[in-house]
Amino acid sequence: MEQENTNKNNKGGRPSKAIKRNKPLTVKCTAIERAIIVSKAKKVNQTVSEYLRTLGLSCNPVMVVKAIPKEVLALCGALNHVGASLNQVAKKRNSNDELSAFERADLKLLAGKIKEILEVIKTCIK
Repeated sequence: MEQENTNKNNKGGRPSKAIKRNKPLTVKCTAIERAIIVSKAKKVNQTVSEYLRTLGLSCNPVMVVKAIPKEVLALCGALNHVGASLNQVAKKRNSNDELSAFERADLKLLAGKIKEILEVIKTCIK
């Protein structure tokens, strides 16, 4: 009788695993990248899932911070200001209006700022 009960409970087939991995994770890559990943997984006798899981869980990736330096942001702001002023001057000159003394002084000031910005850029490149 006991043998009959154990046969009813055990239906056969593959035994269940202790840890079920049933959550899919989709990775987008090119055909070349896929081929490289597949070949590397084959070299270490793993499936692609096992290979990527091992890499993802064991490696500590380096965090890449894409920060723009403050100096570059300041230069961009200054260049935007100069560009806006130059646009106003071009509009006035194209409409055949004369520049006032204040506007001419402002232009000389902006020309000086442009020279300063160019010097900063030259020193940063060196």
